[in-house]
Amino acid sequence: MAKASRQIFVNLPVADLKRAMAFFATLGFEFNPTFTNDQGACMVVNEHACVMLLVQPFFETFTRKGLCDTRDRIEAINAFSVASRAEVDDVYERAIGAGGQPAIEPQDYGFMYSRSFQDLDGHHWEVLWMDPAAAAA
Repeated sequence: MAKASRQIFVNLPVADLKRAMAFFATLGFEFNPTFTNDQGACMVVNEHACVMLLVQPFFETFTRKGLCDTRDRIEAINAFSVASRAEVDDVYERAIGAGGQPAIEPQDYGFMYSRSFQDLDGHHWEVLWMDPAAAAA
Protein backbone atom coordinates (compact mmCIF):
# COMPACT_ATOMS: atom_id res chain seq x y z
CA MET A 1 0.00 0.00 0.00
CA ALA A 2 1.45 3.37 -1.02
CA LYS A 3 1.66 6.05 1.60
CA ALA A 4 -0.18 9.29 0.92
CA SER A 5 2.03 12.32 0.42
CA ARG A 6 2.36 14.39 3.55
CA GLN A 7 1.52 18.05 3.49
CA ILE A 8 2.72 20.79 5.80
CA PHE A 9 0.69 23.75 7.03
CA VAL A 10 2.68 26.39 8.90
CA ASN A 11 0.42 28.71 10.92
CA LEU A 12 1.55 32.28 11.59
CA PRO A 13 -0.25 35.06 13.47
CA VAL A 14 -0.57 38.38 11.62
CA ALA A 15 -1.75 41.77 12.79
CA ASP A 16 -3.32 42.86 9.48
CA LEU A 17 -4.37 40.05 7.13
CA LYS A 18 -4.88 42.15 3.99
CA ARG A 19 -1.52 43.85 4.47
CA ALA A 20 0.22 40.48 5.04
CA MET A 21 -1.42 39.02 1.92
CA ALA A 22 -0.33 42.00 -0.17
CA PHE A 23 3.24 41.64 1.14
CA PHE A 24 3.48 37.96 0.19
CA ALA A 25 1.71 38.50 -3.15
CA THR A 26 4.53 40.96 -3.93
CA LEU A 27 6.94 38.06 -3.42
CA GLY A 28 5.03 35.92 -5.92
CA PHE A 29 2.91 33.79 -3.60
CA GLU A 30 -0.70 32.95 -4.42
CA PHE A 31 -3.58 32.19 -2.07
CA ASN A 32 -6.09 29.35 -2.09
CA PRO A 33 -9.50 31.09 -2.01
CA THR A 34 -11.19 27.96 -0.62
CA PHE A 35 -9.25 28.37 2.64
CA THR A 36 -9.15 32.17 2.78
CA ASN A 37 -11.58 34.44 4.62
CA ASP A 38 -11.47 37.42 6.97
CA GLN A 39 -9.83 35.29 9.71
CA GLY A 40 -7.04 33.74 7.68
CA ALA A 41 -5.48 33.13 4.30
CA CYS A 42 -3.94 30.00 2.85
CA MET A 43 -0.68 31.01 1.15
CA VAL A 44 0.39 28.31 -1.28
CA VAL A 45 4.09 27.42 -1.24
CA ASN A 46 3.62 24.36 -3.46
CA GLU A 47 1.24 21.42 -3.76
CA HIS A 48 2.53 19.98 -0.48
CA ALA A 49 3.13 23.08 1.66
CA CYS A 50 1.03 26.06 2.70
CA VAL A 51 1.36 28.88 5.20
CA MET A 52 -1.80 29.85 7.03
CA LEU A 53 -1.71 33.56 7.82
CA LEU A 54 -4.16 33.89 10.71
CA VAL A 55 -5.33 37.09 12.38
CA GLN A 56 -3.92 37.12 15.91
CA PRO A 57 -7.19 36.62 17.86
CA PHE A 58 -8.10 33.65 15.64
CA PHE A 59 -4.57 32.20 15.88
CA GLU A 60 -4.83 32.37 19.68
CA THR A 61 -7.83 29.99 19.63
CA PHE A 62 -5.46 27.19 18.55
CA THR A 63 -3.08 27.40 21.51
CA ARG A 64 -2.98 27.88 25.27
CA LYS A 65 0.39 29.64 25.07
CA GLY A 66 0.99 33.35 24.69
CA LEU A 67 2.22 34.71 21.38
CA CYS A 68 5.87 35.46 20.81
CA ASP A 69 6.73 39.16 20.53
CA THR A 70 8.60 39.06 17.21
CA ARG A 71 10.07 42.52 17.79
CA ASP A 72 12.72 40.95 20.03
CA ARG A 73 12.05 37.17 20.01
CA ILE A 74 11.96 34.51 17.31
CA GLU A 75 9.68 31.49 17.17
CA ALA A 76 11.02 29.92 13.97
CA ILE A 77 12.91 30.54 10.76
CA ASN A 78 10.69 29.85 7.76
CA ALA A 79 12.73 28.96 4.69
CA PHE A 80 11.80 28.37 1.08
CA SER A 81 13.88 27.60 -1.98
CA VAL A 82 14.01 29.28 -5.36
CA ALA A 83 15.51 28.28 -8.71
CA SER A 84 18.64 30.48 -8.81
CA ARG A 85 20.98 32.80 -6.92
CA ALA A 86 19.55 35.71 -8.90
CA GLU A 87 16.04 34.79 -7.76
CA VAL A 88 17.24 34.80 -4.12
CA ASP A 89 18.33 38.40 -4.58
CA ASP A 90 15.14 39.31 -6.46
CA VAL A 91 12.80 37.90 -3.80
CA TYR A 92 14.84 39.52 -1.03
CA GLU A 93 14.78 42.93 -2.73
CA ARG A 94 11.01 42.66 -3.31
CA ALA A 95 10.53 41.77 0.38
CA ILE A 96 12.52 44.80 1.51
CA GLY A 97 10.77 47.01 -1.05
CA ALA A 98 7.38 45.87 0.27
CA GLY A 99 8.21 46.87 3.84
CA GLY A 100 10.15 43.86 5.13
CA GLN A 101 13.30 44.32 7.19
CA PRO A 102 16.72 42.69 6.74
CA ALA A 103 17.31 39.84 9.21
CA ILE A 104 20.95 38.77 8.84
CA GLU A 105 23.74 39.16 6.30
CA PRO A 106 23.63 37.01 3.13
CA GLN A 107 25.03 33.51 3.57
CA ASP A 108 27.17 32.26 0.65
CA TYR A 109 28.64 28.76 0.85
CA GLY A 110 29.28 28.44 -2.89
CA PHE A 111 26.89 25.51 -3.33
CA MET A 112 24.19 27.28 -1.30
CA TYR A 113 23.21 30.94 -1.11
CA SER A 114 20.57 32.56 1.09
CA ARG A 115 19.24 35.91 2.25
CA SER A 116 16.97 36.52 5.21
CA PHE A 117 14.30 39.07 5.99
CA GLN A 118 11.57 39.75 8.51
CA ASP A 119 8.03 40.11 7.17
CA LEU A 120 5.63 42.84 8.27
CA ASP A 121 4.82 40.95 11.48
CA GLY A 122 8.46 40.26 12.35
CA HIS A 123 8.50 36.59 11.26
CA HIS A 124 11.94 35.51 10.06
CA TRP A 125 12.11 34.19 6.47
CA GLU A 126 15.04 32.76 4.55
CA VAL A 127 15.02 32.47 0.77
CA LEU A 128 17.66 30.06 -0.51
CA TRP A 129 19.16 28.45 -3.58
CA MET A 130 21.17 25.24 -3.56
CA ASP A 131 23.18 23.86 -6.47
CA PRO A 132 21.24 20.76 -7.57
CA ALA A 133 24.45 18.87 -8.38
CA ALA A 134 25.83 19.58 -4.90
CA ALA A 135 22.52 18.54 -3.33
CA ALA A 136 22.58 15.23 -5.25
CA ALA A 137 26.10 14.53 -4.01
